[in-house]
Amino acid sequence: MVPKVYQHILALAFAVKEINEDPHILPNVTLGFHIYDSYAHAIKTYHATMLILSTLEKFLPNYICDTQNNLTAVIGGLDSQVSLHVATILDIYKIPQMAPPESHQFAGILSLLLHFKWTWIGVAVVDNDNGERFVQNVLPIFSDRGICFAFLETIPNFSFLTEGLTLRQQGAKIHDRVMGSKANVVVAYGEASTTIFLRWLPYLSMLGSMKTNVKGKVWISTAQVEFISLAFQRDWNAEIFNGAITFRIHSNDLPGFHQYVEGRNPYNAEGDDFIWDFWQHAFGCVFPHRILDDVTGDICTAMENLENLPASLFEMTVQGQSYSIYNAVFALAHALHAMSLAIPKHSQMVSRGRQKLQKQQFWQLHHFLRGVSFNNSAGDTVSFNQNREVISSLDVINWVISSNQSFYRVKVGRMDPEAPPDQAFTLHEDAITWHKWFNQVRPLSLCTEKCHTGSRKKVKEGEPFCCYDCIPCPEGKISNQEDMSDCDECSVKDYPSKNQDACIPKDISFLSHEEPLGISLVCFSLSFSLITALVMGTFMKHHDTPIVIANNRNLTYTLLISLLLCFLCALLFIGQPEKVTCLLRQTAFGIIFSVAVSCVLAKTITVVLAFMATKPGSRMRRWVGKGLANTIVLSCSFVQAGICTVWLATSPPFPDTDSYSVAKEIILECNEGSVVMFYVVLSYMGFLAIISFIVAFLARKLPDSFNEAKFISFSMLVFCSVWLSFIPSYLSTKGKYMVAVEIFSILASGAGLLGCIFSPKCYIIVFRPQLNNREQLIRKKN
Repeated sequence: MVPKVYQHILALAFAVKEINEDPHILPNVTLGFHIYDSYAHAIKTYHATMLILSTLEKFLPNYICDTQNNLTAVIGGLDSQVSLHVATILDIYKIPQMAPPESHQFAGILSLLLHFKWTWIGVAVVDNDNGERFVQNVLPIFSDRGICFAFLETIPNFSFLTEGLTLRQQGAKIHDRVMGSKANVVVAYGEASTTIFLRWLPYLSMLGSMKTNVKGKVWISTAQVEFISLAFQRDWNAEIFNGAITFRIHSNDLPGFHQYVEGRNPYNAEGDDFIWDFWQHAFGCVFPHRILDDVTGDICTAMENLENLPASLFEMTVQGQSYSIYNAVFALAHALHAMSLAIPKHSQMVSRGRQKLQKQQFWQLHHFLRGVSFNNSAGDTVSFNQNREVISSLDVINWVISSNQSFYRVKVGRMDPEAPPDQAFTLHEDAITWHKWFNQVRPLSLCTEKCHTGSRKKVKEGEPFCCYDCIPCPEGKISNQEDMSDCDECSVKDYPSKNQDACIPKDISFLSHEEPLGISLVCFSLSFSLITALVMGTFMKHHDTPIVIANNRNLTYTLLISLLLCFLCALLFIGQPEKVTCLLRQTAFGIIFSVAVSCVLAKTITVVLAFMATKPGSRMRRWVGKGLANTIVLSCSFVQAGICTVWLATSPPFPDTDSYSVAKEIILECNEGSVVMFYVVLSYMGFLAIISFIVAFLARKLPDSFNEAKFISFSMLVFCSVWLSFIPSYLSTKGKYMVAVEIFSILASGAGLLGCIFSPKCYIIVFRPQLNNREQLIRKKN
């Protein structure tokens, strides 16, 4: 006799007593009951079930040869395995049997694990068919939701542990596995004997045979695993279970049940043979007339107080399974009452006929049982769902065990299968008391500490998926949650933060007039334009002086105007790119610079041809003149204009955004459309510059007071150096700095032409005017 199980018997008897005293349920009908021990073994359970169906005097199933029990229904055993064994026999006879479903408990356990993010757990299951089914059917569901198992221990069926040595060996092994694991959560599935065995773990630890000391664990169990003890375990340390969380079939206090239990003792419980064994085990005493041997120990007086028993042995208030038994009896009574109302009244007039009708119609009790719905004495509604399962919610109970081994239950949540899915599981975490080993801090149960934001999980080869390493996210990716399996890329408009845990909006970038770099370039452009205008004004003022007239005055003005436009076209590159500016800036720059270089080439060729024409009999005289210079400028510029026209007609530049070149910026730029055409424009301009440089270099030593060839060769050297260095610089920079490089090249090359060609002439015109006369020119020639 396990003392705590006696409450189930009392709940059955109390329910039958209330029904028989109620004139509204089954009037003129008296219910009775028989209790059979299942022995928690399949063969014994089958035998007990057949006894129910047999005669009273002899074991003769299926034969009506003696007085028989008037069997109506069977209330299943305390665990589902016993109920399944009973159902194997009763299904043949279509006799109703009631047993609550377990699926809601498994869903509740899974919800609890996911709520606390306990992904690394241990499992202890009873060694029977139920435990095997739990491992095969339920644990894979847990795995699918991200739960891993540190260990899986099989708890031997307590009823077969007869040898103390075997108990110690098996207990030591289980103890070391459980307590030595990193998993702080253990899910226990089994039956009442499971708790009885687990209570051996701290006891075995006290014997000194364990390698691992007891430390705190969070025990999670189903409703079948109640906190019970054998009589000799009443004083054993139970703090190992402090803070445990169990799922219990919802129960309420039954009016009158406490008084009913309180008033029972062995001498006033007629027909109750269980009370004698219960009393002796619970109070550790003996009734002399119940044993044949000599009496040893305390004598039972039957005056012992049930209130003084520890809760692990017996409780005065009705608990989950006892509450279910109470409701099951009332459900059967209501179904029988409904069925009796459906039987024609004339069939009830003859007792033999009525008895025969009852036996024939009891298989129809299923139909009436399915439609049962009533409120019990505690105010709870009892009914069945479409699967003929009892609709019952589960209470989430937190066990608080004190140092004197007394305990009390705290309801901390509920699992309601009838509620919407997002509201089926509710939990009040603040009401939970954890084991003192956790110092009242929410326990963690992880194989690996969480991967922080900015990193991701990398599963360790050959280990469960819950065991992993944490590695930083690759460059350009982020993880903004803990324990992410992979890192995410930011959108093209965002970039990863420094810690790679968030996406930050990119800044819009372009070379603006308002930033220091843009302002500086504008100032340089305007300054060079002003200088060019001053030079041009100086030359126009001294329009008729020899130094201005020399080397084609019109070419000089054309060169100065083109340089002025070159400096001003740099302004097209500054500011937010627009459709018009994108179309104009490269083509305008290319054509204008080509005009400038063409003027320099024409000047150089004019100088060379002029000296060649001075030789006697030279045919070059007819080539010297303004016509040749104009032809060179127009033809060279026309070629560049044709290239730019083809560019604009086939693949013109357009405003675009670049979200990839610079990590933290979205660059507003002008897409060149055809990069090939862009480099063709530069190449042609470079070709003209190289030809000008070669011709000027060859003519640099010709005798002439105002020979520009040496200055032109130096200016072309500067020009070519700038644009040759431009290409690698342009390709190696990004964003607005790429534009700045091109503007710098335009300004630098233009300034080189302006300074190298015109600064010597301006010096003579302004500071040495005496040299700017025809006599000086003739003397130099002579």
